[in-house]
Amino acid sequence: MAIAGDAATGIIVVVVAAALLSQSSVSSNSEGDALYALRKSLSDPDNVLQSWDPTLVNPCTWFHITCNQDNRVTRVWGDLGNSNLSGHLVPELGHLEHLQYLELYKNNIQGTIPAEFGNLKSLISLDLYNNNISGVIPPMLGKLKSLVFLDVSNNDLCGTIPTTGPFEHFPLNNFENNPRLEGPELQGLALYDTNC
Repeated sequence: MAIAGDAATGIIVVVVAAALLSQSSVSSNSEGDALYALRKSLSDPDNVLQSWDPTLVNPCTWFHITCNQDNRVTRVWGDLGNSNLSGHLVPELGHLEHLQYLELYKNNIQGTIPAEFGNLKSLISLDLYNNNISGVIPPMLGKLKSLVFLDVSNNDLCGTIPTTGPFEHFPLNNFENNPRLEGPELQGLALYDTNC
């Protein structure tokens, strides 16, 4: 009877281990799916995103991606700044709940900043300067308590700079050269075409 008990214990251990691996794999794959959605939305003539292969177990082995000890994506960075990328940001990036750094500066990224970026509760730095991003800065970014650096200068943003949360501390030069963007500190100093 002891053998049957050992076998039952062994089966339980295998089932629990499989469940844990499945849970880890699901979260990693959803992050990989979000990053792969970005890759598909971008033109990449220099092949800097070539290693972003959705068939891998998780994106932690991809170039320009850093993960934490739990294999959760914390950083999209490196040579992605000034990499000749063009295309759009994707709302799926808002699913990267552990993302701390998103650095896509000096490219030709167009379209808007997805409102879903307001879900990036761990985000510390958002570096999108020198692109062709248009539309408003999503007000939900004002709820990101971890955000300590944001640079969206030299784009085509419009509307009003949010004034809540971390936006109270960002220097105005991180918003410069967006001719249709205005902030409370700038009102009355110049005429703006804020038609978004």
